[in-house]
Amino acid sequence: LAGESLAMAVSSALCIFSLLALVQAQSESQQPKIQLRLAGDKHKHYEGRLEVSYNNEWGTICDDDFSIEAAHVACRELGFLGAVAWSPSAKFGQGEGRIWLDNVHCTGREKSLAECPSNGFGVSDCRHSEDVGVICNQKQRVEEIRIRPISSHLKRIPVTEGYVEIKERGKWRQICDEEWTPLNNRVVCGMYGFPGDKNYNNKKKNYWGFSVNCTGNEAHLSSCRLGKPLEPKRNSTCGRGLPVVVSCVPGRAFAPSSSTGFRKAYRPEQPLVRLRGGSNIGEGRVEVLKNGVWGTVCDDNWNLRAATVVCRELGFGSAKEALTGAKLGQGMGPVHMNEVECSGFEKSLTDCYFNNDALGCSHEEDAAVRCNIPAMGFQKRIRLSGGRNPYEGRVEVLTEKNGSLVWGTVCSENWGIVEAMVVCRQLGLGFASHAFQETWYWAGDASADNVVMSGVRCSGTEMSLPQCLHHGKHISCPKGGGRFAAGVSCSDTAPDLVLNAQLVEQTTYLEDRPMYALQCALEENCLSSTAKKNDHSSYRRLLRFSSQIHNVGQSDFRPKLGYHAWTWHECHRHYHSIEVFTHYDLLSLNGTKVAEGHKASFCLEDTQCDEGIQKRYVCANFGEQGITVGCWDTYRHDIDCQWIDITNIKPGDYIFQVVINPYYDVAESDYTNNVMKCKCRYDGYRIWMYHCHTGELQKKKLY
Repeated sequence: LAGESLAMAVSSALCIFSLLALVQAQSESQQPKIQLRLAGDKHKHYEGRLEVSYNNEWGTICDDDFSIEAAHVACRELGFLGAVAWSPSAKFGQGEGRIWLDNVHCTGREKSLAECPSNGFGVSDCRHSEDVGVICNQKQRVEEIRIRPISSHLKRIPVTEGYVEIKERGKWRQICDEEWTPLNNRVVCGMYGFPGDKNYNNKKKNYWGFSVNCTGNEAHLSSCRLGKPLEPKRNSTCGRGLPVVVSCVPGRAFAPSSSTGFRKAYRPEQPLVRLRGGSNIGEGRVEVLKNGVWGTVCDDNWNLRAATVVCRELGFGSAKEALTGAKLGQGMGPVHMNEVECSGFEKSLTDCYFNNDALGCSHEEDAAVRCNIPAMGFQKRIRLSGGRNPYEGRVEVLTEKNGSLVWGTVCSENWGIVEAMVVCRQLGLGFASHAFQETWYWAGDASADNVVMSGVRCSGTEMSLPQCLHHGKHISCPKGGGRFAAGVSCSDTAPDLVLNAQLVEQTTYLEDRPMYALQCALEENCLSSTAKKNDHSSYRRLLRFSSQIHNVGQSDFRPKLGYHAWTWHECHRHYHSIEVFTHYDLLSLNGTKVAEGHKASFCLEDTQCDEGIQKRYVCANFGEQGITVGCWDTYRHDIDCQWIDITNIKPGDYIFQVVINPYYDVAESDYTNNVMKCKCRYDGYRIWMYHCHTGELQKKKLY
């Protein structure tokens, strides 16, 4: 009897378990099918307004009763490990259409937001001002994604063509091309730093168990929607398909050449968009060209879609970040674009909708981007050795010798800050702060003492040192390597000096000044060679103007030399911290110098600063010299040497040019804005200065 009772109890339990399993299966089959996405005014791919697609219609979710547990469920459903935070009150902008979900209650253990209790789909008393947003954990459930080259020779050049593979639970799996679209190719190529893609076909097996569906605007493949699980068939999970293969098209700067594997650095055609102030390739403040004048973009509504348009336009991949609040430095001049709205597929940022009216926008709101760039492998062929930290040391390069790869040094002859900039860029260490021609204090690898590269001359645009001009197989370095090898120190930030062109145009005038009042200026070589020391009765005609030099970079501009090396000038009774700080030149229309002057840096100080910034540098009482970030140094038109001596110049049309930091004594993040040019007309009595603008510095000036 006892045995029969036990059997009946077990049978009843099995029936109950079966019934529960059936109910659960029916419940799961009856759950509504939804899709989630992150949208709105987001700056990173793992954050945004939470939107849900129900019955093929996208809508939003109300923030009433929303919780971090619900955010965890949503982020996991989107492919992330979980949530970091959630945001109420439409922080990422107000959505459109239906508000599908309201009063969502999740425990955090649900697999889908559809499993969480709510008022039901479409039942809500909310407005879009209550749209909820989430910030997900950057890490995704997929461990890693790669493009595996199809043939071995492709490993020499960036990862441009190959199988798309996903690492899941320690194993690499290919993706089936069922439901794979060109938009998916666009996302994959973009995340690897390539602006475009082309068709490719291939056959293989061993697949990942899901299809993938991208809109084309995702920053990462893991942000795309996962499709239905694929039905197993024999040894494959891709019954009617083939493995996904992408073939990416690199931007011009990264395109391989047949002879060397990579193209030499090139001078691009005049672009409409450029990046400035970034410490690495593919990042910077966004500037656009309008009516011949460069200006910035206001960060109102600035998001990943607009940033991606910029990145692809410049030959990079999709955007990693859309930066706001002048994170990469403040620009100067006009703000050309405001409230930019892009679909993500425009060829240029200038094709996007934007508001011409930038009233209310200041340079504190300048937009910037960080783009995905191809993995070129440049960092593996150069290193800094012997330094006190990873940001400094003797430069050592990997080169081929007698059929094997060996490390060696770079000859320091003519080694300067421009070459050091290229080294720091190649290493991904930002800007160069100093270039060294002696490195005896850095004990590098003794086996790498031999010089393997000499005659290095860079323009400053190169991505790696071998792209600079240099001697070929015949090395020429009289001093040799060892203690005289080239060295650098790098920094994440750098100053950036820009001259106020408008002030120059507004303050220009002529003065006839007697020689007896110019004796100090004569001693400091501020007059033309025709001026005589003992000629006190004659006059010199001086083209006077004011200059206002702004530091718009991310670190202070400081003299290269310390106190001990400053030069005392008795006549004006002041110290020169930089022997030549600016060049003032009057050029003929064909670029020939007809008159020149120079301005020694007898006083670098903060004349004025933007609101909220304290002055740090003052020349009085042998004080510290420099220009703080956000401040400017003004040289008034009525001080000595703030002129060009045009006494012997004939009437005519000329070009007036000012170059700041002409010998690159101090490192800057951008040298192209160190030159200012104006058109100039002189009739023998009066002078007109017009069309003053900050322009591109000719590359030959770098040598």
